[in-house]
Amino acid sequence: MKIKSNDTIVVIKGKDKGIKAKVERVYPKSGKVLAPTVNKYKKHMKKSESNPQGGVVEVPRPLKISNVMLVCPKCKKPARIGYEIVDDKKYRVCKKCNKRI
Repeated sequence: MKIKSNDTIVVIKGKDKGIKAKVERVYPKSGKVLAPTVNKYKKHMKKSESNPQGGVVEVPRPLKISNVMLVCPKCKKPARIGYEIVDDKKYRVCKKCNKRI
C-alpha cells in the first residue's frame, strides 16, 4: 500500500473534495484509510456510561484509497507515488519531484 499512517492526503473525489487531512489508520485488506477530519457522518447514540448525554454524534468513516492522493512532503503537492529499490530496501518516491518520501 502506498499510503501509510501519519501521511498527509488530499481528497480528490466526493463530498469533501479538496480537503487536506492526516491519515490516522490504514485498512490494507479493504483498501481504505481513516482520516478524522474528513468523511464525517452523524450517528444517533443512546445514553450509556461512556456517552451519558446521548444524542447525535459525528463519526469519521474510512475513505477508499482511490479517492485520496498523497501530498508529497518535499514539494507540497498531491502526487503519484512510485517505488525505488536500493540495496534491498524499498523506498517510496514522488513522481513529480523524484525525491524519497
